[in-house]
Amino acid sequence: MTSTFQGIEIGKRGVIAHQQALNITGHNLSNASTEGYSRQRVEMSTFEPIYFPGLNREETPGQIGQGTIIERIARIRDQLLDRRIIAQAGGEGYWTTRDPYIRMMEQAYLEVGKNSVRGKMDAFWNAWQELSVFPADTAPRTAVIERGKTLIDGIHERFKDLKGLGDMAEEDVRLTVGRINELSRQISGLNRDIQRIKAQGDNPNDLLDRRDLLTDKLSSIIDITVDNRDPDEYMIHTAGFILVQGNIGRQFSLEQGIDTEGYSRIIWEETGDEARFRDGSLAALLDLRDHTIREEMQNLDSLTMNFIDLVNEIHRSGYGLNGTTGMDFFTEQPFVTNINGNYDRNGDGEYDSSYIFRINGTNRLEGRAQVGLEGVITLPGSAGNVEVPYYATDLVDDIINRINNSGAEVVARLNREGQLSLKGVPAAYTETPEQNPDFVIRHIEDSGRFLAGYAGVLNASGPGGAYDWGGPDAVAVLAGGAGTWSAAPTAHPSGWIEINPAILRDPGSVVSGFGENGRPANPGNGEAALAIAGIRNTPVMVGRLGTFDDYFADAAGRIGMLGEETNRALETQNLIMKQLRDMRESISGVNVDEELSNMIKYQHGYAAAARFITVVNTLLDTVINRMGV
Repeated sequence: MTSTFQGIEIGKRGVIAHQQALNITGHNLSNASTEGYSRQRVEMSTFEPIYFPGLNREETPGQIGQGTIIERIARIRDQLLDRRIIAQAGGEGYWTTRDPYIRMMEQAYLEVGKNSVRGKMDAFWNAWQELSVFPADTAPRTAVIERGKTLIDGIHERFKDLKGLGDMAEEDVRLTVGRINELSRQISGLNRDIQRIKAQGDNPNDLLDRRDLLTDKLSSIIDITVDNRDPDEYMIHTAGFILVQGNIGRQFSLEQGIDTEGYSRIIWEETGDEARFRDGSLAALLDLRDHTIREEMQNLDSLTMNFIDLVNEIHRSGYGLNGTTGMDFFTEQPFVTNINGNYDRNGDGEYDSSYIFRINGTNRLEGRAQVGLEGVITLPGSAGNVEVPYYATDLVDDIINRINNSGAEVVARLNREGQLSLKGVPAAYTETPEQNPDFVIRHIEDSGRFLAGYAGVLNASGPGGAYDWGGPDAVAVLAGGAGTWSAAPTAHPSGWIEINPAILRDPGSVVSGFGENGRPANPGNGEAALAIAGIRNTPVMVGRLGTFDDYFADAAGRIGMLGEETNRALETQNLIMKQLRDMRESISGVNVDEELSNMIKYQHGYAAAARFITVVNTLLDTVINRMGV
C-alpha cells in the first residue's frame, strides 16, 4: 500500500543520489593529475517498486516506482589493456636501465688521439723501435720505461672505469631488490584491506587504483604476470614462483660469494633458490653486471695478458745494456704459487685442481709444413668440450686456425721458438663461474699424434694421455718440463699489471739484443728491441683477432653496436608504451570537460529533486493544515 509521504521519500532518494554523484564528480576533478587514478562513475538504478506479484497485491494499475538509488560506484578500467601494459613494461624498464650504462661505457672507450690506450700503445711500440736504432744508448731505454708507465696507467684507468660500472650496477641491484621487497609488502597489505572492504559490500576503488599503480611499478622492475581470477586472492607470479598471494608478500634476499667477486646473487628468502629474471630493470642490471661489463673487462684482461706475455717472452730471451737476461719487463702475478699449478678449489685443505694458463710444446714446428697425421683434438668450450679434427693434408697453420676458430676456450699460436703454444682465455659466463675460471686450460686431448708426438705437448694419445685440470699434478701428462707451462694469472691482470721494479731501478736492464751461444748481445745489437716492436703488427692475438690493432677496432665497433642497439630498442619500447598508456588514459583518465558537463547534469538533477520535495511538501501542507472540519 502506498504511503501519503511516498513523494517525500522519492525526492529524498533523488537528492541523496545526485548529491553523491556531485561528490564523485568533485573527487574525479580533484584527482585529475593524480598518478594511477581511474575515473569513477555513479551507476544509478530504480529503487524496488511497490507491489510485486502476489495474492496481497493491491488492485492498482502497474507497479509504483519509488525513485532512484545508487547501485554502485564503478571504477573505469580495462583489465585486458592493463595486462598488456604489464607485459610490455618489463621491456621498457630493461632498456631504460641499460641505456645510461651503455652511454657511460662508451665514455670509458671515448679516448682521443694520443691519450687513448691505443695511442699510448703505439707510443710504446715506437719507443722500442727507437731503441732498436740506438741500442747502446740509455735515453731510449728510459723512453721505453716512461712510455710503458703511461700505457699501464691507461690500461688501469680503463679497468677502473669498467670496474666502477660493475660496482655501480651491483649497488643498483641491491637498491632494486629492496624496492621489490617493499612493493611486495605494500601490495599484500593492500590486498588485505581490499578483501575486508569488499566483505562489507563496498567498492574500494581508490585502494584498487593504488594496487594497480604499485603493480605497474613492479612490472617495470621485474617480469611479472597477474592472476586475479579469484577476486579474494590477487596473485603476482615472477621467476617461476608466486611473489604475492593475497595478503602474503614473499621476499628476496642477497647472497654473496667469492666466486662472484663479491657481487650478489638474488635468492628467494623462503626457499634459498636463486631467482632469475627475463625482463625489467633488475634483469638489465644483472645482465650488465654479469655479462656486458664482465665481457668488456675480460676483453681488456685478454689484451693485457697476451700483451705482457708476448713482451716478456722476448724480453726474457734478450740482454740488457748491463748484461742481464732472463728478466720480465712486466710483472706477472700467478694465481697459485705451487710449482705444478695445484690449487685447492673446494677449500678442504687438499689440492684438487691444476690452474695452468700456457702450455708450450717441446718441438719446433713450421707453419707451412704438412703434418701427415689424422685425429681429433678435444678442448674445453663454454658448454662442454669442443672437438677439432685434423687431417693428413693439413698444414700446421691450418690446425692452429681451426683451433682458434672452433669456439674453444683454448687458443694456439707458434711462439718465437716455433713451438706450439696453447693458452687459456677468459671463460664465457656460467651460473657457476668457479667451474670455468678465466685463463685456465681445463682439458687437452688428442686421439692422434699431433699433440702427443708431432708438437710435443702431451706424452700419450687418447683419454689415458689427456690433460685435465680437475685434479692435482695434471701437468704430469705433459711432454715438457717445468719451463714449458705457466700458472694462471691472478684475476683481472689489467688492474695490477706493472713494470718490473728491477727495471725501474736500472734502465740498463731493458733488453735490446739477443746473445749467441750463451754470450751477451753486442751493445749495438737491437734485434730484441726490434722483435718487441714487431709485435705491434704481427698476428699474435688470440681467437679471431689477429693483431692488437684488431682488438681496438673490434672494441670500438662492439661498443658502438651496443649503443645503437640500446637506442633503437629503447625508442621502440617507449613508443609502444606511450601508445598503450595513451589508450588507457583515454579510457580511465579524467576528462575535465566531461566532468564539468556531468557536474551540471547532476546539479540540475539535484535541483529538480529538491524542487519535487518542495511541491510534495506544499501538497501535504494543503491536505494536513487546510482541509479542516
